[in-house]
Amino acid sequence: MNAHLILVLHIVVLGYWLGSELVINSTYRYVSYAKDMPFAERKRLMQHVMNVDQHVRYALILQFMLGFMLATQRAYLPLAQVTVWVFLLAGIVWLIGIEIVHRQQQSKYAAVLAKADRVLRYLLIPALLLIAWLALSNEIAMPNWLGLKLVLFAATMACGVGIRFALIRFFQVWKNIEEQGSSEHREQQIRAVYIKATSILILLWVFIAVIIWLSIWKPDV
Repeated sequence: MNAHLILVLHIVVLGYWLGSELVINSTYRYVSYAKDMPFAERKRLMQHVMNVDQHVRYALILQFMLGFMLATQRAYLPLAQVTVWVFLLAGIVWLIGIEIVHRQQQSKYAAVLAKADRVLRYLLIPALLLIAWLALSNEIAMPNWLGLKLVLFAATMACGVGIRFALIRFFQVWKNIEEQGSSEHREQQIRAVYIKATSILILLWVFIAVIIWLSIWKPDV
């Protein structure tokens, strides 16, 4: 597979990821502060937020897949074309899995796949850090700037986990509002979770900005 094509796709996916994040956060903020809106309308908008969130999931998997494919093409990882196709296949399988989770949320298969997706993300964070450590300690033939990118990508994934835990609290309060009605205290809780999730998201964007800087300038660190 052509390395230049992979690089272009890698860049395009980054824009797709950030654009999706902006749409999500903007609509999520609107929902969080729209306490006077009929709940049915708020719920419809929140469902839109969760639908768009699926695009962020796509983007993260695509970035992971394309990044490692590109690293392999540039001889930073062994076995050349074999490894490229392994990452391509793994990425496609992962994408299919999260699409099933999104579309078949009530099925038992979706629950199993959702758990597998979460576990995989938790395992990838230390795996990325291990590869980064090997690169930074010159145990593998990978430049230090790329090792730092892996550290930051692991941090980005950790931010995603943090946002997920924040949203668990959001939906607990959200369910209370749906079943028992709104109150000033519950609305304050909704807004507090939004601020927490957005703070983590800003940190995520900072990590991505540094990743972009490393990718462009490739400093000899």
